[in-house]
Amino acid sequence: MANRIPVAVLGATGAVGQRFVQLLTEHPLFEIAALAASKRSAGRGYADACRWVIPGDPPASLKEMIVSPLEADLPARLVFSALPADVAREVEPRFAEAGYAVCSNASAFRYEPDVPLLIPEVNSEHLSLISAQHKVRGWPGFIVTNPNCSTTGIVMALKPLHDAFGLKKVFAFTMQGASGAGYPGVPSLDILDNVIPYIGGEEEKIARETRLLLGHVVNEEQREAEITISAHANRVPVIDGHTIALSLGFEHKPTPGEAIEVLRTFTGPTDVYNLPSAPKMPIIVRNEEDRPQPRRDRNAEGGMAVSVGRVRECPILDLRMLVVVHNTIRGAAGGSLLNAELLVKRGLVK
Repeated sequence: MANRIPVAVLGATGAVGQRFVQLLTEHPLFEIAALAASKRSAGRGYADACRWVIPGDPPASLKEMIVSPLEADLPARLVFSALPADVAREVEPRFAEAGYAVCSNASAFRYEPDVPLLIPEVNSEHLSLISAQHKVRGWPGFIVTNPNCSTTGIVMALKPLHDAFGLKKVFAFTMQGASGAGYPGVPSLDILDNVIPYIGGEEEKIARETRLLLGHVVNEEQREAEITISAHANRVPVIDGHTIALSLGFEHKPTPGEAIEVLRTFTGPTDVYNLPSAPKMPIIVRNEEDRPQPRRDRNAEGGMAVSVGRVRECPILDLRMLVVVHNTIRGAAGGSLLNAELLVKRGLVK
């Protein structure tokens, strides 16, 4: 645990910020050197400033740490951003300008042409965009983003299938857990005994981010995958875990057995496989007729694996299946943490 890299969490008092704190405690590569949040929380002890909403308690070692303001003078080399998009748009560049590496869970910079939108098992080669970011913006630091929580689960399942069979069409119907709305989130009288068939901006994020993640970087320019995507986003009365029903059309139609074999054997790049937070099995294929389920499968591999099941033929497209992803771990803080570990592995953070 010696010589760990000092890191800070921006937006540390929110639900995703709390996940960062939880996952970073006793991490072998990183040590929390600062917690930062809005003026409302700055200057207070962490346990006093934050209403802890995830399972367990705040780490005892951090309860008395004074929350810092969102200023780029923190004693860290890398910062994890759990800020709202509008705040991140203003704050994250200040940290990159000051020389910090920024691993962001916010959507503010996901679609910038020189900012990597990253899932390490899927498109680690997109880190080459960091050099373009340095040239264009003149920052000594940089920003790397992870995708929307639903997109993460979708793309993890699609990547091996796209590589093997050439994905052409995607129909995605999401059933998203309430924690994806943050805290306090959706009022109980709206979500209990109900399904809310609208999440602002979600369907557009799923479509665009999927094409970016499955696309390529050529000469430091992003080229989106040519895939037609139709998404329906729904909020359901589940606390954690997003469930996505997918129907897929391919250039070369696989059998369900062929698709299952490709999913089951997917690992991603070798240097990602051995990272501390990387799941040994990024995709877990369930054979039961009624799996995956969010309550039973969201915590697979510590919440970092995506579970896939009910792989079968589709009478409209080619295949259909069900995917479950833990939205606040793999789809949020855990995804950013894995990005940071890869940055260290590839010498981009020292």
